[in-house]
Parts: sequence; C-alpha cells; structure tokens
Amino acid sequence: MKPFLRALAVAAALAAAACAELTARAPGESAEFEFTARFAARYRDEAATGQLAWRHDAARDEVLISSPFGQGLARVTRRDAVVTLVTADDRRYTAADAETLTEQVLGFRLPLRGLADWVRARPAAGAPSQSTYAADGRLAALAQLGWEIEYQEYEAGRPARLRLRYPGLELRLAISEWK
Repeated sequence: MKPFLRALAVAAALAAAACAELTARAPGESAEFEFTARFAARYRDEAATGQLAWRHDAARDEVLISSPFGQGLARVTRRDAVVTLVTADDRRYTAADAETLTEQVLGFRLPLRGLADWVRARPAAGAPSQSTYAADGRLAALAQLGWEIEYQEYEAGRPARLRLRYPGLELRLAISEWK
C-alpha cells in the first residue's frame, strides 16, 4: 500500500476491512457519535477519494475507510490505550496512540488528537485554539494543534462539510449521515 494511502487511512481518523460496515454493538453499548462520509484527501502531489464510517466514544473508536466503490482499504480501532490498524492485505500495526501509529506505519506523526472534537464543531480540550464564528453563531473556522478546520456547511445543526488542512495535507469530509 502506498504511504499516502496508509496516511489517509490513519488521518481520516483512525480505519478497514474488506467490508464497509462497522461491527455490531453489544446490547446497551452506545456511542458518542457515529457517521458515514465521503472524503477527498491530498498529500503533497498525491490525491485520493473514498468513503469512511466512524463510531466514537470515550474508550473506543472504530473507523472504516473504503474506496469510492466500497472496497475496504483499512480498519483502525482504538480500545482505551491501544490503537490498531489493519490493512486490506491483513497487515496489522499496533501502537499506544494514533500519532505513534502513524509514525510507525508512515515514518512521520500526524497530529490527530483533536479530530473527534473537530467533527462535532468544537475545539479539543486542553489545547489552545482560535475560533471564528458565523453571523448565526455557528463555528465557521478553527485553528488548533497545527490544523486549520473550515466548516463549510451544516445540516440539522451538525457539520456536514468540512475542510481540514495541515502543512502538506488537506482532507475534505462530506458527512452524509449522523447516527
């Protein structure tokens, strides 16, 4: 797998197997959020598009990244302090956090710490940020941890289109369904 595709798998939030569905939840298990989205990513002079599904709560994350045609590219799971990336060709990588995992798999660290907050239109706790608000009071832009996040569209009060930029990397998300 090209380094960019691996970076994309991890940057898009943590992801994937040959199927494009999140694993079933145990009875009584809830998530803080779950969504499906299309993405477009550009890393230097390379670009990729695809789909992702992400389920998040304080103790766990599960992200599936698929090609535009639904073929699984990677699955990233976080269970408490262990993050695992499994590629479509069944290579497995494990680390204590997503940043360490990206360094292990890609050779450089991607600062992903705030992503679970940013997709919910709020700054991550414990890190300085700069926010810009639209006339309607919604978050329009956020700068934090070296990332610039632009909120391009909201639907039903939740972000629907976002653009995230970090030096050398741009990620666009079009969230199609929040659960």
